[in-house]
Amino acid sequence: MIQDLLVAAASAAAVVAVYAGAAARVVKQYERGVVFRFGRLRDEIRSPGFTMIVPVIDRLHKVNMQIVTMPVPAQEGITRDNVTVRVDAVVYFKVVDAADALVRVEDYKFAVSQMAQTSLRSIIGKSDLDDLLSNREKLNQGLELMLDSPAMGWGVAIDRVEIKDVSLPETMKRSMARQAEADRERRARVINADAELQASKKLAEAAHHLEDAPAALQLRLLQTVMAVAAEKNSTLVLPIPVELLRFLERAAPAAAPDQESGHPPVNQEPLPGLMAPPVPPPVPPEAPSEAYLAGRADAVEAIEDLTGASVEPAPREDDGA
Repeated sequence: MIQDLLVAAASAAAVVAVYAGAAARVVKQYERGVVFRFGRLRDEIRSPGFTMIVPVIDRLHKVNMQIVTMPVPAQEGITRDNVTVRVDAVVYFKVVDAADALVRVEDYKFAVSQMAQTSLRSIIGKSDLDDLLSNREKLNQGLELMLDSPAMGWGVAIDRVEIKDVSLPETMKRSMARQAEADRERRARVINADAELQASKKLAEAAHHLEDAPAALQLRLLQTVMAVAAEKNSTLVLPIPVELLRFLERAAPAAAPDQESGHPPVNQEPLPGLMAPPVPPPVPPEAPSEAYLAGRADAVEAIEDLTGASVEPAPREDDGA
């Protein structure tokens, strides 16, 4: 009798152990348990920790509540200003309602991925190239709104969306580089022109001050000479006063040469402080050379032998007496 009771107790304990092993479940801290009984959703969501279900009747599904980082494959599209670009992004989302994530959508991760790709293509077509390169924060907010609206019905909340990289064609990169270089050159020229304008204003002010004090101009000239001589150069440059050049310019028409003779007039009064230019002496006519005279005599003899008559050569102006 006692032996039968022991056997029955052992059997009951074994049954209880098997039942407990089949019914016991552990839900982790970052998970939530959703129970389906005969395929019907139970209202109670199992919290983290140890929990029990009815074996064979209940089915427990664990849903991860952590933030999921999903990269969006690079999408190629044409911007609003007709530039072909390739853009990739990343989506951060998490499940806020475990029951809706299992019941409302078959695979919420795949659904979010496809919706992110479609929204990214739509953003590319509605934006300009400058917005993609410099105004990404606004585009990220637009993508987040486009993804968050349908995802809330699936029990998913979009935490953040960011555009990672924008790839441009090589021709567009070279064009942008040339544009940036031209813009930098333009700014450099404007700065140089502004500097020249300011320097000219300062020089004009300095000229007015020097005009009021002629001695200051002479001191400035001496300082310039000292600065040039301090460099130990073999050549010393001395500037000529402008007044002397103006004096020579006024005196030039009075000393103009005679157009007919090619020499300055002889009786012209010299300029004050200047010497009269000397008159060149007349050049005497050049005497004929001995070779010329011998050649002419030989020619005369040859003509007399041929003609038999006496030939008298014509006198030449430069033969002398």
